[in-house]
Amino acid sequence: MRRLNRKKTLNLMKELDAFPKVPESYVETSVSGGTVSLIAFTTIAFLTVMEFTVYRDTWMKYEYEVDKDFTSKLRINIDITVAMRCQYVGADVLDLAETMVASADGLIYEPVVFDLSPQQKEWQRMLQLIQSRLQEEHSLQDVIFKSAFKSASTALPPREDNSLQSPDACRIHGHLYVNKVAGNFHITVGKAIPHPRGHAHLAALVSHESYNFSHRIDHLSFGELIPGIINPLDGTEKIASDHNQMFQYFITIVPTKLHTYKISAETHQFSVTERERVINHAAGSHGVSGIFMKYDISSLMVTVTEEHMPFWQFLVRLCGIIGGIFSTTGILHGFGRFVAEVIFCRFRLGSYKSTSVPLPDGHTSNHLPLSTDNSTH
Repeated sequence: MRRLNRKKTLNLMKELDAFPKVPESYVETSVSGGTVSLIAFTTIAFLTVMEFTVYRDTWMKYEYEVDKDFTSKLRINIDITVAMRCQYVGADVLDLAETMVASADGLIYEPVVFDLSPQQKEWQRMLQLIQSRLQEEHSLQDVIFKSAFKSASTALPPREDNSLQSPDACRIHGHLYVNKVAGNFHITVGKAIPHPRGHAHLAALVSHESYNFSHRIDHLSFGELIPGIINPLDGTEKIASDHNQMFQYFITIVPTKLHTYKISAETHQFSVTERERVINHAAGSHGVSGIFMKYDISSLMVTVTEEHMPFWQFLVRLCGIIGGIFSTTGILHGFGRFVAEVIFCRFRLGSYKSTSVPLPDGHTSNHLPLSTDNSTH
């Protein structure tokens, strides 16, 4: 009884077979079919490798939402070198109400030589080259996001030569925490001092001839410090052409949450517009000599997530490639054989055209002559 049920089950499964087998005695192979099969298998192998490369790759997905965090502090990471002695310059941050909210307590003033060493110049040249490419090809920013915490540090390397030149510049570096409102970070002449109506700088004791706000921005970022991320002002160098030179940077900050397979961090992207001018009150160009970075925070927050193709989608695409190539090559091969048979058939019919055969009574016969065997007479 069990054997009978098993036999019925096997017969039922045979009837449901959607891939019937053809006996080998009924299969005819040809040179053209083998050539087409070789081309098909080669194409399948090539496209499979390419599809696997796409499957291994990742891409960045950008989502936008309103930033509802108004209570947290904003961190400013600074590394700027000014071509003046440290006792002549001061840095601080003002909020939108023009009241001093952060002094230079979180910053370090380090006397250095303004001119870079050969190795440092090479580093700066490469950083400026990357910045120019980023402005032309914005998709490179995705590569930087994915390589964060994995690539080499973008900080200025230390001097490899022991320069005997006396320090003629001041490197201001460190970080500050400010409120998440629009503000103004600036470096100008004299140390900053508190003032009931705002703030002031002790600039009266500094000679006007010593003003020189040529500067180099080795690093400027907002939020969590992430090694490997290149910011828009990194590697910027400005040379002042006049003692009364004002350099302005108008910065728009966008809060960013970065989620990749390597890191998960909260940072800030920003865009910047630059302007520089000479202070000349007689010509109507008013202001104060120095370096001014006016920043404003966007109300939108960007979430950048690294995504990967699902495995099931990779299988579906792979099946589509294999099935599509087999079907396409089969159709093309069949059409090619049909065209070849039509051409050869016409050629054969033309070679066997009817010929006229004279008869003894003077008539002609249009029938094809019968083939004779050479062995018979």
